[in-house]
Amino acid sequence: MLGLALGDAHVIRNAGAEATPDALRSMTLSHTALGTRRALVIGHTDCAAHGSDEAVEAGVRAAVARVRAALPDVAAEGAVYDVRAGVLRPVG
Repeated sequence: MLGLALGDAHVIRNAGAEATPDALRSMTLSHTALGTRRALVIGHTDCAAHGSDEAVEAGVRAAVARVRAALPDVAAEGAVYDVRAGVLRPVG
C-alpha cells in the first residue's frame, strides 16, 4: 500500500497507534542510530482501542503532536486507514 520494500521502514506497532513513551524511545533510537527522518502515524477505522472513527482521528492527531514534540528533527504526519474502503486518508 505504501510502496515500501523490505528495509525501507522501521515499523513500530501498538494498540491504538499511540505515541507511548516506549514507542517514542524506539523512534528516538531509530532517528539517532539509523537516520530516520520521517514518521507516519497510522490508525485505522473500527479500532477496538477507540470508541469511534472520530476518536481514531483525534488519537492520530495527538500521537503526531507527541512525536513532533519529542523528535523535532523528524517530519511527522498522520493518516487513518479505512478498513472498509481500503484507502489511507491523511489526517491534518
